[in-house]
Amino acid sequence: MENLMYKSTRGSKNYLTSSEAIKRGLAEDGGLYMPTSIPKIDLDFIGSMVDAPYSERAFKVLSLYLTDYDSRTLHEICEKAYSAERFVGGAAPVYSLNEKTDVLELWHGPTCAFKDMALQIMPMLLSEALKMTGEKNDALILVATSGDTGKAALEGYRDVDKIRIMVFYPENGVSAMQKLQMASQEGNNVNVVAIKGNFDDAQTGVKEIFASKEIAHKLLEKNTFLSSANSINWGRLVPQVAYYFSAYCDMVKAKRIKLGDRISVVVPTGNFGNIFAAHLARAMGLPIKKLICASNKNSVLTDFIEKGVYDKNREFYTTISPSMDILVSSNVERLLSLIAGEEGTADYMTALKNEGKYVLSDEQKDAVKAGFGAGFTTEEETAETIKETFEKYGYLIDTHTAVAMKCAKEYIGSGNGEQVLVVSTASPYKFASSVIEALGKKCELEAVLAPEELEALSGKEIPLPLVKLHEKRIRFDKSIEKTEMADEVLKF
Repeated sequence: MENLMYKSTRGSKNYLTSSEAIKRGLAEDGGLYMPTSIPKIDLDFIGSMVDAPYSERAFKVLSLYLTDYDSRTLHEICEKAYSAERFVGGAAPVYSLNEKTDVLELWHGPTCAFKDMALQIMPMLLSEALKMTGEKNDALILVATSGDTGKAALEGYRDVDKIRIMVFYPENGVSAMQKLQMASQEGNNVNVVAIKGNFDDAQTGVKEIFASKEIAHKLLEKNTFLSSANSINWGRLVPQVAYYFSAYCDMVKAKRIKLGDRISVVVPTGNFGNIFAAHLARAMGLPIKKLICASNKNSVLTDFIEKGVYDKNREFYTTISPSMDILVSSNVERLLSLIAGEEGTADYMTALKNEGKYVLSDEQKDAVKAGFGAGFTTEEETAETIKETFEKYGYLIDTHTAVAMKCAKEYIGSGNGEQVLVVSTASPYKFASSVIEALGKKCELEAVLAPEELEALSGKEIPLPLVKLHEKRIRFDKSIEKTEMADEVLKF
């Protein structure tokens, strides 16, 4: 079988294998890597996975995309990444909330966020890619995070041979638990720096460092090249496709649906990677009817889907769902490449950079609306949803999952009859202060002690990785101006 090849969303004529694309992270023209075709599956493919463990399901899906990886090696990587030791509560279990709603819990990994589902396997994929491509230099992973990616990437890449990792996060744009998780990170190859700005500033700074030939040259003098662990890297995004297949299999196994029934999926997302992975699953043949993009008060994606206008020229809000506080959603570019072509995508990205805005054609707008729905929630609605879900079902959710739950309730209420899968992206204990207040109580303890308070209030156990986190030693407390990011990378 010929290898599936990858190329830039912006039209660069270079074709790469999956290992090369994962190693590079970002294309040389600033675009993101996409496969030249999307593999197709049938119901027999899904049916064969219904009784399989998660690692086997992931292997079957990843095998269709990572065709240059040795099959036996990839199978071993999947088994190691999704072991019971790494995912104590199970990898991506599905919880049946009520008659019409199931919840995909993606937060049972070592950092209690959905990013673990990709960032436990991605370092192994990159390490293997370095061997496969004969790379002699070390990789420096640069990450901009709105909270969860940073810790998950740090944990995944900690002390991995020939790889170092540096994370930038907005100083006042993450929760107390997220900041503490990053600041206390262990490992000899890690570095964490706060910037005075928001996530978009951090993400823009990282992209500019990637685009700088001068920095690339200076790093090569130190036998180092740059790569990424954000969802702009294909090796980070493709593992996310697997858990939508897994969730569907679990729903079939639990007799919530029959094999072949269509479901709709509600995804809380800021950078569009998580929902784009679901879009790929649907394009492959997974029976998904509608993908509902759930946003918080920073509703740039809602407007994009409903009006066909992407406009980042708007007020930026710091919310209680900080991982979604994003105005420039990187993975929309991958969707654009499918509906507008590479030349159109390059033009739109230029317009976004220069004017902060672009407008889809009527045909492109219709294509987006055909597959996607959208909704957003206010801060008050997010809090109300947490309280209502706990009081009605005894089920505790975090602030991001609440955004999706509210949008799911609206979607079901508008008369859609199919089963709805809500994607739960973080443990409520990562945002304990906000969850306590949503339940109508005042948070009495300082933010880093809030998990113990929430445990006492809810009767739900704190996930093991967050127990006594406040007792860990702080290793990283540096804060810089966003203009100093490049210098900080070279120092590291």
